[in-house]
Amino acid sequence: MIDASFDEFVRGHIGALDRYALALTGDRHAAEDLVQETLIRVASGWRRIRDDGNPAGYATTVMFRTHVSWWRVRRRRPQTAELTVDLSSTGDDYATVDIRLTLRQALRTLPRLQHAVLVATYLRDNTDSEIAEMIGRSPATVRSLRHRGLKALAKVLGPHDEPVRGDERAVAKEVNRGESGVAAS
Repeated sequence: MIDASFDEFVRGHIGALDRYALALTGDRHAAEDLVQETLIRVASGWRRIRDDGNPAGYATTVMFRTHVSWWRVRRRRPQTAELTVDLSSTGDDYATVDIRLTLRQALRTLPRLQHAVLVATYLRDNTDSEIAEMIGRSPATVRSLRHRGLKALAKVLGPHDEPVRGDERAVAKEVNRGESGVAAS
């Protein structure tokens, strides 16, 4: 039986775990499945994890590894219809939504490991060493995955002839703030 400290952990971290899972998967239903699987794995070793002293860090690592594991790649998912985003609108109230949808759609085109490395780098601010430890690869491999992922994103998103405007920087900050993951303890 799980003790009350696990319930307290879940209540205190479920929002951050949900946001991190959504950033990793890009899909609300897949994110819910990922959070559920993560909590099952954390619950099974709760006494050891609690005594170790960093349950939030452990849960984040479990979620990251679960996301990039083979069984999630082979799992069948229902076909979904993608929303078409009109990027011609500028300066409207929905610009941040348009940019987020475009970014999420572009991230879905990447291989899982590249996607996960980009999320860990830019949304979680993990170092190369931390990411390397989470995925069981070297820091050089992490840098290579990040470089290839950014190149692939640039191809998918297309050329940008205009310099970045101030409101786009604000949107990037909003995306980072709105989808940040579990705070490291």
